[in-house]
Amino acid sequence: MGDIVALLIASLAVMGSPGPSTVSATAMGAAYGIARSLPYVGGLIAGTSTVLLAVALGVIAMIAGVPQLAPLLVGAAGLYILYLAWQIATAPPLQADAGTTRAPAFAGGYLLAVANPKAWLAIAAVFASAPRLGAVLRVALLVGMIVLIHAVWLGLGAALARVLRQPVASRIINVGLAVAMVGLTAVALIG
Repeated sequence: MGDIVALLIASLAVMGSPGPSTVSATAMGAAYGIARSLPYVGGLIAGTSTVLLAVALGVIAMIAGVPQLAPLLVGAAGLYILYLAWQIATAPPLQADAGTTRAPAFAGGYLLAVANPKAWLAIAAVFASAPRLGAVLRVALLVGMIVLIHAVWLGLGAALARVLRQPVASRIINVGLAVAMVGLTAVALIG
């Protein structure tokens, strides 16, 4: 039981910390509300779970064997994160939106999660941190944590939405979240 608790705490600290995926879930909740953000956050959860399965199956070793793919993946991820940050920063205030602006879809969340360098590193570190637990149990526990972590960040964003009834506050928070997402991605790529 101690190994399970340690794995859950490690996953909360490492995978639950702010990063491109969690900040984008928060930004979506703030900009579009929970219901309209669910497809996108579902994509984040599915994409992060895909990363987890890839880590569990040893894909990191395969990617390391073909270093020419790394710059392409980083470039694609960077462009998409900039695009998503622009969408978040320019999203209209919730009251002005009235459900007319299309929220990012499942595919966008999935792409961000799979291309998120923090996800690969964090999941690899957490997955390797509990070698005495079976791989299937680790995957099951970590998928549960992926769902929980993204739900909490989405809820935090939705809670911010209550503050976003004023256009100035909306713009400041959306731009701040967009800048944070780009900055955290840059830190993950550099560090």
